[in-house]
Amino acid sequence: MSERAVPILPSRDLAETLRFYQRLGFDNRGAPPEEWDYLIVGRGDIELHFVADPSVDPVRTAGSCYLLVDDADALFRDWAGVVRPDPAAGTRVTEPADTDYGMREFALVDGNGNLLRVGTAQQ
Repeated sequence: MSERAVPILPSRDLAETLRFYQRLGFDNRGAPPEEWDYLIVGRGDIELHFVADPSVDPVRTAGSCYLLVDDADALFRDWAGVVRPDPAAGTRVTEPADTDYGMREFALVDGNGNLLRVGTAQQ
């Protein structure tokens, strides 16, 4: 039996959230957001769910999750070219760094204030 967890993160605008994540290489794996008032996006084995919440403050972190990937540095290079820091929208991305707990990781904050930590276990 395979087990996994899927985060459900808030979104102030599901259509805008879908466009943002599509630029990061995710695809819509559910109905159009306006049909369900809910969004499911995926990239490889990663799946993120978003629920509509128009009260989200993008400057404050609304939710968070950790994405385990094969190569955090490569993914950072891909995403850093797409994500432009925008203080008004709340979007930002940090440089990858080695942690004292054995991960190589970076962080991305989307336009909803959701924090995605992205990491690869160091050998």
